[in-house]
Amino acid sequence: MHTDILYLHGFNSSPQSFKAELALQFFQQYHPHVTLHCPQIASSPVGAIEQLTEIIELKPDAKWCFIGSSLGGYLSTYLSEKYQCKAVLINPAVKPYELLSDYIGQQKNPYTGEVYQVSEQHMHDLKAINQQKITEKNYQVMVQTGDEVLDYRQECDKYQRSTLIVQQGGDHSFINFEQMLPDIAKFLML
Repeated sequence: MHTDILYLHGFNSSPQSFKAELALQFFQQYHPHVTLHCPQIASSPVGAIEQLTEIIELKPDAKWCFIGSSLGGYLSTYLSEKYQCKAVLINPAVKPYELLSDYIGQQKNPYTGEVYQVSEQHMHDLKAINQQKITEKNYQVMVQTGDEVLDYRQECDKYQRSTLIVQQGGDHSFINFEQMLPDIAKFLML
């Protein structure tokens, strides 16, 4: 069975983000039999879920895994529960519908230049896909205590029974991410 990984970037990010590019290089070099998909995710929650579901369902015979950063970690949790697949989450958002309410209005993605609207409806849509109960064994969660965007304690609480890696210091980008890639591959059993 072919393994496909779906890498989900965070809010206002893109496949050109540093972590996405590091992941792509790592898997091409060390796991060339694995296909890493890293789409530009739609800016609305409903659009994102439809887009990602379509990608997964185009290859129903693949063994799917997810790597999600920040908001991508939140979306990965939803998809992991829906498809019962393994997911590695990097500084994942736990309550993005609270955090992103400060961003309602016009946004511009610094990577793509896309100008779009974040609405109150987006917050409701994010809340609607929140996963209260998770399949703990399916997650490896990597957090850094110096994350200036998210409270790492929320992540530790939600994923306390999963494989949890807590590093002191760091920041939201996850400093030294490249050093974690062999552990990620091992967890995903590649």
